[in-house]
Amino acid sequence: MDASIPQLELLLPRNKALGALGLKRHPGSLGEREGYPDFLHESGKRVELKLLYVDPIDVEMKKPPTRREPSARLTQKVTRKNVDPARDLLLVVAYQLQPSREDPKLFCATVLDLGVFPMIECIDARDHRLTLKGGRWFGDFETPAILSKIGRRKFKVGKFLDITVYGRKESEGKDFNEDTNFGKLKRIPHEGLQLFLKKNGADYMRKGSYPKLWEIEDTPLSRIDGMIPVDRVEKANVEDDE
Repeated sequence: MDASIPQLELLLPRNKALGALGLKRHPGSLGEREGYPDFLHESGKRVELKLLYVDPIDVEMKKPPTRREPSARLTQKVTRKNVDPARDLLLVVAYQLQPSREDPKLFCATVLDLGVFPMIECIDARDHRLTLKGGRWFGDFETPAILSKIGRRKFKVGKFLDITVYGRKESEGKDFNEDTNFGKLKRIPHEGLQLFLKKNGADYMRKGSYPKLWEIEDTPLSRIDGMIPVDRVEKANVEDDE
């Protein structure tokens, strides 16, 4: 999926609506194999891609016993140090395994929905949650850390916390431990992002306080009730090609 998006007009030549997407691989400002951001658009906008896997139905495959939490993350490598507020966007692509139009016995990744959000809002919401829960950054936006069990106990009784060092495991006995779940999509209190997760049947955050208090009503919002029937998929494919 990650490799296909910049060249969809070549992979799907019959879909004239795609045209020239105007996306190309960004060299990566972090200088790593998976640097930030992922794509550069001809408009000058920079795009970071995250995928949202939607469980299929009526397919014989292993499924989790509980609702799947989105695994994609905005890691500590993406901070105010390298985000351009005017140009950077978060692109979330919801996809599902569905039968191929050529062979219904063969399933392929099918895009269901797209969400685009200002990156600066997403990382500010992410960092707001970190500090709201008693966590903090160590270094210059280098390592996000949360209160350890020891730290929480000290905080509750009003003892001073050691903010000069953090640990990686509880056994190290530090007041703070590195946040190993930092930046997961479900844990970013951006209302628009959470509404997108809900609409696509993923686990989502129901309330938040960034940039102000908000709450998502506990009512059905998903337009995806499972996998689209094969006849509707074939019909949609024809319409898309036109």
